[in-house]
Amino acid sequence: MDIDLESLSKQELQKLKTDVERALKTIDKRRKAEAKRAAETAAKEYGFSLDDLVGADGKSVKGVAKYANPADASQTWTGRGRKPNWVIEALEAGKSLDDLAL
Repeated sequence: MDIDLESLSKQELQKLKTDVERALKTIDKRRKAEAKRAAETAAKEYGFSLDDLVGADGKSVKGVAKYANPADASQTWTGRGRKPNWVIEALEAGKSLDDLAL
């Protein structure tokens, strides 16, 4: 597609620019929808919905707690990421992760 930009007026160039920006937004919306469908399909293959993996607001859902502090059951850890201080202290005291498992 060759467009002779030199032959277009300023008004025609501005319209072309507006049309191009609109087309780019449409492409982005379409690609996002395709990506979402692909993600939903992949989640279903593993027995989850996309909302199970990602919250309704689009943020990642915190993992399910696997370990709890015996001294304070409200303190939990998923087993991912940095160990909380209570896990480190329990391990140093001779406990195992199995002792902390829910």
